[in-house]
Amino acid sequence: MGIRYNKITDKHQREIVLLKSFPCKYGKCSFCNYIEDNSTSEEEINSVNFEVLKEVTGEYGVLEVINSGSVFELPSDTLAEIKKVVKEKNIKTLYFEIYYGYIKRLNEIREYFDGIEIRFRMGMETFDDDFRINSYNKNFRVSDEMLSLMSKELYSVCLLVCTKGQTKEMIEKDIEMGLKYFKAITINIFIDNETKVKRDNELVKWFISKYSHLTKDDRVELLIDNKDLGVFEQ
Repeated sequence: MGIRYNKITDKHQREIVLLKSFPCKYGKCSFCNYIEDNSTSEEEINSVNFEVLKEVTGEYGVLEVINSGSVFELPSDTLAEIKKVVKEKNIKTLYFEIYYGYIKRLNEIREYFDGIEIRFRMGMETFDDDFRINSYNKNFRVSDEMLSLMSKELYSVCLLVCTKGQTKEMIEKDIEMGLKYFKAITINIFIDNETKVKRDNELVKWFISKYSHLTKDDRVELLIDNKDLGVFEQ
């Protein structure tokens, strides 16, 4: 049993919904057990999502939509329902997740939600290409030119920290790069989840002693537990 709706009431106040979607186009990230929430039944996906979207009140004018994949894996009926809710509840800002492979298609979503500020987040996990590819099985490299494009197209990136094989220097550089190129970053401290990626508890202790002040930084959302956003699927 999961929780699919929540309100974030501290910094960056917003409503957040966890929607069902078609399978993630990539679906091979070695740390992710999240894609178990996917479905191939459009009817089931829409039925779940329509119920969740009924809970949105619009009280903050900001809605974040997350799903196990990208906004492009949501069925068209779900997108239409989001659009309807956004209009009815006078929501001005919408957050969506995307996968790297969709980076050049973001205007499709901006045009569909014309008049709404769209903020895209992407799972970068780390700026170290080799570690991203070899340890996280997230198969893309980022050139300086691509980084420059991404900094224009994306509002924020997610970083995954404190996994076995990572070093303090990599984490320091990731945070520095994230804040240099993007308006905001989300930092997830990894929690063991039966995938082959494992948590490094020594790194966690170091990270919390060094970076717990980031909870007060407006540009950073620090998730010490991956359920900190209050939505999750068991």
